[in-house]
Amino acid sequence: MDKLRPRPARTPGEVALKVDHAGEHGAICIYRAQRRIARWRAPALVAEIDGFLTHEQRHRALFGAELDRRRVRRCRTYHLCGLGGLVLGTLTGLLGARAVALTTEAVESVVLSHLAQQLRDLEQSDPAAAAVIAQIVADEQEHRDRSADRLGAPQTPDRLLAPIVRSATEAVIWMGFLRRPWRGPVNRGTAE
Repeated sequence: MDKLRPRPARTPGEVALKVDHAGEHGAICIYRAQRRIARWRAPALVAEIDGFLTHEQRHRALFGAELDRRRVRRCRTYHLCGLGGLVLGTLTGLLGARAVALTTEAVESVVLSHLAQQLRDLEQSDPAAAAVIAQIVADEQEHRDRSADRLGAPQTPDRLLAPIVRSATEAVIWMGFLRRPWRGPVNRGTAE
């Protein structure tokens, strides 16, 4: 029976997969909330949001399948990412099309930086984890680039919203890599 129960992550690759899985869940919640509001606030974005949402659902399924294959439990920040995504998606959806695009550009910029680091860290030590991570990079780049194109030249409100979104994204990723308080923090390259 214990062999079927998910276990904690033991390797840096497993920790990265858990954190990425939780992050994809957060992205799904962002897009779902934005989509609900975009139907009346920015209808021209609904089709694009639907496409991004489909990608994120596939990404979460890829990470979930790899965690299941390894019998590793999901990240403790999974539901926090979902709640944060719901709040961020709702607020930025209410702010309109520019805030939706800015959020996607900011989140995906942070995510792409972390994915690049994970690929460098894992290509030798856990090629299977690196292969799963590599499968989502092109989609995330497309999301960032399409949103950046939609934004055009920076505007004054961007200087406030973009750093908040980037910082929140970094904070959620950082929390995913922390151990339980009584066991101390985990560096990105160490196992939980």
